[in-house]
Amino acid sequence: MSQIAWVILRDHILAALGDSLQRSPAVALLGPRQTGKTTIARAIAEAYQARFFDLEDPADQAALQNPMLALGDLKGLVILDEVQRAPALFPVLRVLIDRPEAPARFLLLGSASPNFVRGVTETLAGRVAFLEMQGFHLDEVGKPASRALWERGGFPRSYLAADSTQSFYWRKDFIRTFVEKEFATLGLGATPASLGRLWSMAAHYHGQILNASELGRSLGETNKTVQRHLEMLSAGFMVRLLPPWFENLGKRLVRSPKLFVRDSGLLHALLGISDESVLFGHPKLGASWEGFAMEQILARLPYCEPYFWATQGGAELDLFLTLGGKRLGFEFKVHDAPGMTRSMGSASVDLKLDHLFVVTPGQKGYRISETAEVLPLSDLIDRLHKMQ
Repeated sequence: MSQIAWVILRDHILAALGDSLQRSPAVALLGPRQTGKTTIARAIAEAYQARFFDLEDPADQAALQNPMLALGDLKGLVILDEVQRAPALFPVLRVLIDRPEAPARFLLLGSASPNFVRGVTETLAGRVAFLEMQGFHLDEVGKPASRALWERGGFPRSYLAADSTQSFYWRKDFIRTFVEKEFATLGLGATPASLGRLWSMAAHYHGQILNASELGRSLGETNKTVQRHLEMLSAGFMVRLLPPWFENLGKRLVRSPKLFVRDSGLLHALLGISDESVLFGHPKLGASWEGFAMEQILARLPYCEPYFWATQGGAELDLFLTLGGKRLGFEFKVHDAPGMTRSMGSASVDLKLDHLFVVTPGQKGYRISETAEVLPLSDLIDRLHKMQ
């Protein structure tokens, strides 16, 4: 499928970018490589007749050797792709943005780079809006494609591959490239080999409460080193460290984060799950569904702060967030016909949930209590849209 099709499928991102550029003098579009950020930006450039600089292009690099001279007279929209490669640009951008009447607006594209985020945050504080762009999501590909999206993940070249084998090989190559090449942009104090081992180990701990000491012992690293590297991988959009929710409830609560590999396709590649038949017989099936469904929900609620909740006594809620002043809980169940459990009841009472959703890959929804219901993931996405 052509790059143009990617843009057609992702018109909501174009709309979000347009809205953000109306509100802010600079917008940073962040996300990992190979998710189509440059394709989207070129579509924006054509629509706005923008000046486009690619910091991986030697000609554009040369043009920006004197950034004030290159950018100072430009008006309208200016797009800087892979801008993390030129941190010296940030102070110049601040001066240009702060000019009277601000004749130029800036769209800044960054791949998985915490250094990029830090530079923008420190230098352009209060001047930049952030948007995150991951791979395809369920409401982009449609309900009939939900299983393929779960198996292959959202990276366009993985999802659009000719078959599951080609998709799997693409993801394995992406992982190797990230570890060996993109690794340097993350500023990690470790070798690519150790990063690769950590990422693979994270896949085996996917959906579990993080025990950095245990991971460290397995890798021959200190727990502080493991935590630092996981935080950097999190900032690079490869893993999610889901924080725990705790209030003074008089209970002993879990206070360590849960660890997830963000893209389900990369998770499966790291675990050696090559296709759907292998996935449905794998011990990590339930954890895979939990991570996939959670990412689909959070992609459509970008301004909500997500948490999980767990007590030392074993009660747990997979996802907790507030939306429109309501307290919502989510449980993810891969098997058919789930019912109300004691853990769900405890979470509903202790967290004062307005609604509890039990999210499944099935086709039918039904109510299991006055405030709790089972819903297919696609129906839940539709419901959340209406609640916003």
